[in-house]
Amino acid sequence: MVISIRMTEEEKELANAYAKLNGVSLSEAIKRAYFEKIEDEYDIALADAALRDYEKDHKTYSHEEIKKMLGL
Repeated sequence: MVISIRMTEEEKELANAYAKLNGVSLSEAIKRAYFEKIEDEYDIALADAALRDYEKDHKTYSHEEIKKMLGL
């Protein structure tokens, strides 16, 4: 898949500097940054959901209790 991105000259210079700093092509640098951002936001959403669940029910389990529940 090919994706086109419009950048100002300043943005292009920054992106090229970032790519050079990391020793990768501009395309690879943008791809990495894009997916790191997605992963970060996904992790935050999961953590927020877990916190909301915990706030509904403060019950926690020890490692031993979990192992017993899982039959380990």
